Amino acid sequence: MHFRPPFLRALFLFAFVGAAICAQAQKPKTKVVLYKERLAAQFDTVDCVKNAFKINPLLFFRGEIPLYYEHALTPRLSLEVGIGVTLRNYLALSFVGDDADDFGAGTEIVPNLSYRMGARYYLVDDIEPQGTYLQTEYAHLAYTKDIRAKGSDGVFIDATYRDERTYNDVRLFFGYQTLGVSNNWLVDIYGGVGFRSRNQIIVNETLDLNTDTYKYEVTESSDNVPALFLGVKLGLGF
Repeated sequence: MHFRPPFLRALFLFAFVGAAICAQAQKPKTKVVLYKERLAAQFDTVDCVKNAFKINPLLFFRGEIPLYYEHALTPRLSLEVGIGVTLRNYLALSFVGDDADDFGAGTEIVPNLSYRMGARYYLVDDIEPQGTYLQTEYAHLAYTKDIRAKGSDGVFIDATYRDERTYNDVRLFFGYQTLGVSNNWLVDIYGGVGFRSRNQIIVNETLDLNTDTYKYEVTESSDNVPALFLGVKLGLGF
């Protein structure tokens, strides 16, 4: 009986110390939760950049002229869509699974609509859409041209052949986007990999030296290839 009060006091002291340690351990988590709640509240109330229009100048050399629109849903999640037109492809980039347009005179480029849509997740907390990010995207591209045939004298005749390359991509990007300190101009640098489904109608022109005539072979093919991407977008946020 004489040991009970000291024992109770020791037990009470142990419980008090344990509760204090637990409270200290929970403080960082509480701070993180409060910070994220405050950031979300600022995102909903503060006048900040939540939208952006962008262009991708380097894609011009691949015969694509898209316009992008990004809309921030939360401080970390945004959606990006793009619509554009495909024209002449000037570059033969084997690492993205496409070919340059080899035909010059006698070739009529047929413009096609291109489009893409994706979701972007920023890896850092920021009230505006900037910082490092991961993005998944679906894209549709089609390159079409009508090729006039040549006669035995090398002069174009009325016969034409249609060459068409249709690409459907699933892409994964890692990038970094930054807004200007004193303005809303932005730079978006990215790179990534993709899975490309190709449906192609390929026209091959050859000159038969024995008969001195041009021959045209039309080949249809469908396959799947990997693709690599690297680019820079320029834009304006609002």
